[in-house]
Amino acid sequence: MPWPDADFPADPYPGTVPPGSYVHVDGVAHELGADLDDLLTAHGAAPAAARVPTLAYGSNRCPSKITWLREELGLGPGPVVVLRVRTTGVAAVWAAGLRLRDGQRPAVLAAAPGVTEEHAVWLATPDQVAVLDRCEGRDERFRLARLHTGEIRTDHGTLIASPWCYLGHSTARRPLLVDGRPVRCADVPQAVAHDLVGEAAETDGLDAGTVVGAPHPDEWPAALFTYGLLRPGQPSWHLLAPHAAGTPRPATVPGTVLDTGRGYPAWLPDRPGSTPGVVVPLHDPAAVLPALDAYEGPGYRRVRVVVPADGTVCWAYAWRYPVITSARPPNR
Repeated sequence: MPWPDADFPADPYPGTVPPGSYVHVDGVAHELGADLDDLLTAHGAAPAAARVPTLAYGSNRCPSKITWLREELGLGPGPVVVLRVRTTGVAAVWAAGLRLRDGQRPAVLAAAPGVTEEHAVWLATPDQVAVLDRCEGRDERFRLARLHTGEIRTDHGTLIASPWCYLGHSTARRPLLVDGRPVRCADVPQAVAHDLVGEAAETDGLDAGTVVGAPHPDEWPAALFTYGLLRPGQPSWHLLAPHAAGTPRPATVPGTVLDTGRGYPAWLPDRPGSTPGVVVPLHDPAAVLPALDAYEGPGYRRVRVVVPADGTVCWAYAWRYPVITSARPPNR
């Protein structure tokens, strides 16, 4: 379903948003289907695996704001992927200061135990994050951080662990306390929020480490699903073991595993079936994944996969069919 910008104005802040996940192209938000990578490929854009999840709890989830970013701050014409998410344990609250650009009161994020809200996550390319840096005044008004407070899940139950997020940095971008309490944006509209009187909170209460430099897509997620020779006890486990951040656990993902006839298996995620394996948590995925890419070779591509049982997102190596054509079902 197409949603034109005109149906979702950016004013008053934080603007209005479509009722689901979408891909924004040429002033229109298109409802997101199951074929995201096919759509991105058709536009010559980076695949989902080359993007990082960036929480948007203010105007950046509004289609009209995305067009403003394109026109005013150099956001390119490529697709912007926006996933609708439900957050638990954090909330968008009104900031202590007003925006210089238009005098409206912006939102900031704060810890909110027991509170559930609907927000969005951009699957952003590094270039798109650079534009958001300029928009948010990174390291001046806001800081870019990895958020560890609360839980964030998509409409399909996918867990977005430790997303990137812009959090209030200057005094004017701390939560506004009125009678000692922050004011949720969901409870008070902009017209009322503009005239609120209070004081800036000392802290937003969030566990969120500041990010230095540009995000790298290999940094998320911090786990690998392996179904073959990289499993514990298998011949290549020694390549992965030093990078494990905890005990590997059994898991099953969609797809079919075939025997290549060459001593290693091949996972086809788009075929019917279920694939057993293990999830290995990683200390620093960006440090180990290039070596694993080289080990797997050109017959495989690294993708993100969701474990249906709990929504965990992992890296996994999918067979680049039909690079290897002699595959057969493995012996059981």
